[in-house]
Amino acid sequence: HAQAVFVLQELTTVRVQDPRVQNEGSWNSYVDYKIFLHTNSKAFTAKTSCVRRRYREFVWLRRQLQKNAGLVPVPDLPGKSTFFVGSTDEFIEKRRQGLQQFLEKVVQNVVLLSDSRLHLFLQSQLSVPEIEACVQGQGSQTVTEAILHYAMSNCGWVQEEESRP
Repeated sequence: HAQAVFVLQELTTVRVQDPRVQNEGSWNSYVDYKIFLHTNSKAFTAKTSCVRRRYREFVWLRRQLQKNAGLVPVPDLPGKSTFFVGSTDEFIEKRRQGLQQFLEKVVQNVVLLSDSRLHLFLQSQLSVPEIEACVQGQGSQTVTEAILHYAMSNCGWVQEEESRP
């Protein structure tokens, strides 16, 4: 008899959603995006998470991944076009799609998944300098603690509820 083998497939869903303009109308306004992650993969500390990141942080992440991945190619980010024909909304939507495709490819790559900076980027609200400090062991928490702390605090979810009119 053929034996039925059930393999639990590891699935990771990552979505880039809900672009918001921060500091609107000021010279230092920028757009940030909600990154929602849902997974059953053992690679991740938290099974679901929700953080907000801006394009500049994605650029930093990609640079770090590249440094550590050796010869493994890191997916591309959508271009940093300062000159764009069309509406801002269209530009933001194109960028959102590009950022989502970038993350989808990254989380499917075993080598990139082993980089703890990626995990802190996706599953904690630490800033870039705080992520660097944490990875180098100079933060007050370990990588896992920082992620669990954020998951337990539930800020990712609470913040969403409160910000609705």
